[in-house]
Amino acid sequence: MRPQLPNSDESEKVETTSMEKHEALSALEEIHAKRGYLLPHHGLMAISTPHLLERYDSLYSTLALEERHLSRHAHEFVWLGVLISCEESLGSHHVKRFVDAGGDAAHLGLATAISAMAKGSEGYLFVEDHWIPHLPATNPREQYLAAFDQVIGPVPPALAHMTACAVHTCSGNWRALKWQIEAAYQAEVNELELAEALSLAMFPGSVPYYVRAAEVWRQLIVEGAVPASDLFKQWAEISGQGGYDEASGVKE
Repeated sequence: MRPQLPNSDESEKVETTSMEKHEALSALEEIHAKRGYLLPHHGLMAISTPHLLERYDSLYSTLALEERHLSRHAHEFVWLGVLISCEESLGSHHVKRFVDAGGDAAHLGLATAISAMAKGSEGYLFVEDHWIPHLPATNPREQYLAAFDQVIGPVPPALAHMTACAVHTCSGNWRALKWQIEAAYQAEVNELELAEALSLAMFPGSVPYYVRAAEVWRQLIVEGAVPASDLFKQWAEISGQGGYDEASGVKE
């Protein structure tokens, strides 16, 4: 049986569809020009959902490339801590950005130490959960923060705590995040800079973990555990931030 050939209308439709896909891929040129590299998901979004690529690139550019509150060096320092904690090698372009912002091997070593110390906080949480009855004088929170102070070297304490907060967010370590946010306030952290640092965990650590981190911070403010500014107090006191469970009445 001879194969059926498409009629002229069908042939034109196939050709047009093919041409549209090629045109969609042209958007990658702008992405490459902006970032200096491409990753496979860029092309996949370009051919399947071009408007998703456009919005994704806008979000990423705001998150990673635009100047917000942190200096460029501090911004990339936090990024490195986040990427180390997630063991995310795809983010190696941030090493170049860090170097371009004045970072060097010694600074990388400090970011690595801070990230490792933050992830090691789980040991202190274990002691708090299980061994306090055996040694009541033990204070794992204070011991963790004292050890943390020993590893940060010349890094400004506020920057070190912000980096650790982002690491805790990626790890989903909410109790240690509370400790670290409280310590950040004691170090007179700039709240807008801390907000930027936490946002850097959004992609490597996940959006749901970023949401949880914001709630941890909000609760500390509501409880009066940190001396928040009026702006951040107003944010914390807004009702109805409990998501669908709260809105549907399933959870108060």
